[in-house]
Amino acid sequence: MSAASFIFSVSCRMKNLLLLICCSIATSLLYSQPSPHAGKRIAIIPEPVSLKQGSGSFLLPARLTIWASDEKASRSAIRLLQHKLSTAAGIRVEVAGGIAAANRPAAIKLALNASPDETIGQEGYRLSVTGSGISIAANQPAGLYYGVQSLLQLLPEQIESAQLIKDLQWEAPLVEIVDYPRFGWRGVLLDVARHFFTKEEVRDFIDDMTRYKYNLLHFHLSDDQGWRIEIKALPKLTETGAWNVKKQGYFGTFSKPLPNEPRNYGGFYTQEDIKELVAYAKERFVNIMPEIDVPGHSLAAIASYPELSCTPGANQYKVNSGENFMKWGPKLTALVDNTLCPANEKVYVFLDKVFSEIAALFPFDYIHVGGDECAKNFWEQSAEVRSLMQKEKLKNMEEVQAYFERRLQKIIAAKGKKFMGWDEILEGGLAPGAAVMSWRGVKGGIQAAKLGHEVVMTPSTHTYVDLMQGDPIIEPRVYASVLLKTSYQFDPVPAGVDARLIKGGQANLWTEQIYNTRHLQYMLWPRGLSIAESLWSPREKKSWDGFIDKVERHFKRFDIAEIKYSRAMYDPIFVSGKKTDNPFKIALETQIDGLDIYYSFDNSFPDHFYPRYAGPLIPPKDAVMLKVITYRGKTPVGRMIAMPIDELKKRLR
Repeated sequence: MSAASFIFSVSCRMKNLLLLICCSIATSLLYSQPSPHAGKRIAIIPEPVSLKQGSGSFLLPARLTIWASDEKASRSAIRLLQHKLSTAAGIRVEVAGGIAAANRPAAIKLALNASPDETIGQEGYRLSVTGSGISIAANQPAGLYYGVQSLLQLLPEQIESAQLIKDLQWEAPLVEIVDYPRFGWRGVLLDVARHFFTKEEVRDFIDDMTRYKYNLLHFHLSDDQGWRIEIKALPKLTETGAWNVKKQGYFGTFSKPLPNEPRNYGGFYTQEDIKELVAYAKERFVNIMPEIDVPGHSLAAIASYPELSCTPGANQYKVNSGENFMKWGPKLTALVDNTLCPANEKVYVFLDKVFSEIAALFPFDYIHVGGDECAKNFWEQSAEVRSLMQKEKLKNMEEVQAYFERRLQKIIAAKGKKFMGWDEILEGGLAPGAAVMSWRGVKGGIQAAKLGHEVVMTPSTHTYVDLMQGDPIIEPRVYASVLLKTSYQFDPVPAGVDARLIKGGQANLWTEQIYNTRHLQYMLWPRGLSIAESLWSPREKKSWDGFIDKVERHFKRFDIAEIKYSRAMYDPIFVSGKKTDNPFKIALETQIDGLDIYYSFDNSFPDHFYPRYAGPLIPPKDAVMLKVITYRGKTPVGRMIAMPIDELKKRLR
């Protein structure tokens, strides 16, 4: 080689080396760069078991490859990523799967462990974001799916958009996450009996649940106001039982429908609809548990088949449309007999037909049979029931219901399913093998667990998200309240109970007062976030202040996703004085620290230029209205609330 050739060769190599170095630097700057969110706390709900945040972020390229060790098993996680990244970010997503493509460059890698990772269990995952890419590893496909849900929460909130967002850097902070659930049962009850929600609306509800790692939909399919599932052997259940008269106002106070008012409000799911929903849920790692509520709450069934009642004249009964038919109190008294007759053999033939078809449609292990709020005053008047008591040596009406539950459990067991009911099934003796869902506080769950039964905790005091979440003066009126801070205090395992018998818990969304999906969302969020964290995250990882910070950031995600939610957590809490107070005083509190309350007594609308609350207020002599609003700094965060002074005086403790 000549000297000139040697010099030219060295020069070319140096240029190539410099080019390679420049490309490496550019790539490093592209994929690992200081994040504009550096130092900002990561807001994943529910809180992961372990999260270590690094310095910098990974920037997703405009064309991105997802690699999966098992493309078929990872299909749900891949589809979720493809949908979100292509819709909002406009990223072109390609998928490479299997061993052959393992060494192909990929921005996101989804790996099912060849050897089980004992730490993370069946639903856990390990998520790593480094300067060179993102990897999620899990033992099962569900873990990959939950890992993707957490990854999406690492990306900018605009990822929730249904439209393309331009001119935005799509980056994730560098993190190492190890995560797995505290409980296997993380449920939400959706009541479609009081108000019917379409198959499409239920699918949307499932999607919203899975954002926060809920894995069970408790499907309340029958009640006094409607029967919502096709039973082919009993066609009148949907021909008659699925329809009532549309009413609007306050449930339980409606006028009795007139004979000429059309009974065309309601609906039901065909068996094909149910199969579609079960498959849709399964793809998102959600089980659906059906509930057919018996022997009480059965007016829709009795209106369809009057022979199921103990009471003469049941052939005149109609599906309830929200008019009052029950006296509530220490002892329930029904004005119309809404109970199946425990002494009528036709009832057990009916139930066998119902649950034969139910069991074939729902693959989940459990069937929920209700058992709650069974008024027994009509049973007490029944000669058939008295004869049954004598024959079976039953001492009281609680034992009559226990007899009914034992027979029903045999029917359920014959279908290869497990029997679950509300905590009233404890009264009169619990059938062996029955599981209990404790809603009247945790007492029933504690009792059932001490008897060796499986328990799902869902106390109305903490998890009933259909109840008011702010002051009744501004919230849609319901009989009680559950504040966000109260729901966050939910712990499914009471002291002194064998934790192995507590399967988990759930949020319950009854729909007597919920007419549409927008209000349904308003009632569920953000309390659904708090219950999700109580069911997934370790107890020691929960922090109220940290949770509120995350909730506020998820409000931005809800805004972009156009999911409705409540801001009641910002509203002040009114505390009336005592009857002995003279003069009358009004105290104000907030759930969240760092808020200022401004007020007026002169009927004008206060802002941050008005008096700031600093202690109990004494209303001026002739004042009739207290108006309040909360601020953080100079920004209003709460709603303007107008509270009559007379209303506060009525609430005197």
